Amino acid sequence: MTTRQSLHEEWTVVTGASDGIGRALAVRLAAQSRNLVLIGRSAAKLDALSAELHGFGGERRFLALDLAEPEAIDAIDAATRDLDVAMLIQAAGYGSAGRFDQLDPSTEASMVDVNCRAVVALCAMFAPRLVARGGGALVLFSSILGFQGAGGSATYAATKGFVQSFAEGLRRDLLGTGVSVLAVAPGPTASGFAAAAGMSFSAMATADSVADAIVPNLRKNKNLAPGLAASVMRSGLATAPRSLRVRIITPVMRSFASKEHTQ
Repeated sequence: MTTRQSLHEEWTVVTGASDGIGRALAVRLAAQSRNLVLIGRSAAKLDALSAELHGFGGERRFLALDLAEPEAIDAIDAATRDLDVAMLIQAAGYGSAGRFDQLDPSTEASMVDVNCRAVVALCAMFAPRLVARGGGALVLFSSILGFQGAGGSATYAATKGFVQSFAEGLRRDLLGTGVSVLAVAPGPTASGFAAAAGMSFSAMATADSVADAIVPNLRKNKNLAPGLAASVMRSGLATAPRSLRVRIITPVMRSFASKEHTQ
């Protein structure tokens, strides 16, 4: 991307920066001396991240916000209005596992707010700014589950299917503007959720390895499935009928404990 501003005058906004892949990306971008607005739900985790990033170049702003709350979008707008934002990385998201009728309805509805509504609202906020400045990048997080329904994680899979479709349409809308749209679809990633589900960490990617795969692709117009497990799952299921993919994925998700996880 070519703009009139230098790298060190530009800012990158990262949601979900207090944990998981978002945190791993924040560390890598700070190591590149980028100016960062780092957003997460946990003030304590953001404080710990701030301490870890001490000594890196670039400026940083930390916002403890819950993206399930509509006023969080206004707070992000107010905190970034004076900045030359060149990139938005939307790593915030969470899910649940279990039979839908046995899950907390408020949690499922809040998941749609975080995984879908906030994604659209933030893209609607920053896309015009990126176009006006002559270029930039939007990075959205789908999931391997987003390519078909998944019993045992019905709402989560649906939200990630929405994000995947939204990213692909947005990419076409912004073609020729200088704004790229990267859709990241991670596979199984080691996390607190995975530990609670009893999954084998040897078969899963780590947040660090996924972040390492994402960083070189941040400004590319493409779909990315980082990690060996994601690539194998994506290629292995790609040619199967959608109904079969749902049947294959469902027992895996139903084996998980009914706990929240972050992406």
